[in-house]
Amino acid sequence: MAITAAQVKELRDKTGAGMMDAKKALTENDGDMDAALDWLRTKGLAKAAKKSGRTAAEGLVAVKVDDGKGVAVEVNAETDFVAKNAEFQEMVGQIAEAALNADDIEALKAADLGGKSVEETITDKIATIGENMSLRRMAKVEGDTVVSYVHNAMTDGMGKIGVLVALKGGDEAFGRQVAMHIAATNPAALNEAALDPAVVEKERQVQMDIARESGKPEAVIEKMIEGRMKKFMSEVTLMGQSFVINPDLTVEAAAKEAGAEIAGYIRLEVGEGIEKKEEDFAAEVAKAAQG
Repeated sequence: MAITAAQVKELRDKTGAGMMDAKKALTENDGDMDAALDWLRTKGLAKAAKKSGRTAAEGLVAVKVDDGKGVAVEVNAETDFVAKNAEFQEMVGQIAEAALNADDIEALKAADLGGKSVEETITDKIATIGENMSLRRMAKVEGDTVVSYVHNAMTDGMGKIGVLVALKGGDEAFGRQVAMHIAATNPAALNEAALDPAVVEKERQVQMDIARESGKPEAVIEKMIEGRMKKFMSEVTLMGQSFVINPDLTVEAAAKEAGAEIAGYIRLEVGEGIEKKEEDFAAEVAKAAQG
């Protein structure tokens, strides 16, 4: 029988399943809504959809390096407990491996992972592990040498903070020191040129307003702003920061001393920028009691 768009919409609204999955479920069950719903549940698709509204702010960042290319991916889950799950870690490692040959996150979602796409693999894992999960981000760097570092690694190449550093010249030992520095300081950009102009202008305006409160002449204020903006750049840009390994040097000076040029870097931290929904225990119990 012909399946109508209205039927597909109704099943999607009930389960949250994808359009193609809903249509296939109805087709397989001759348009029987209840049977189609059961079919989706059997496949784990309805169960996964029910969980899709829950905040996934935990998880892992995984890093992989191969022949001058480095990639970092963030895969989220709802709890830190799942991040420690060997099954989840294996999946994240496979996704990171696939990311080495993917141009962007959409290509990665569609990439093959043992006969299924990455996106389908994650959906299946939601059903078996029982938590909402998502592939949130991926980022890549290239260089003569690419070095990775994972802070507080849970297993090989995976943890809460993953860093990649691309170098021209220098060696892996220096690259690892820079990666550790980046993990600790979380610079906003490589250098002043790479900073968002809007961020720079906003800081300049804030400092201007503060300086004018002093009542000093404009010529004096201009010099004050110049010094304050120089300090700002030394705090937020990687090249301007004091090197944690040797605070007497900036990272830029340390790189020059090591005969290296830092071509780029990536720092991903699990859950950064995700607003976590928090409920107290009493509210959680009351919510459960209401069904």
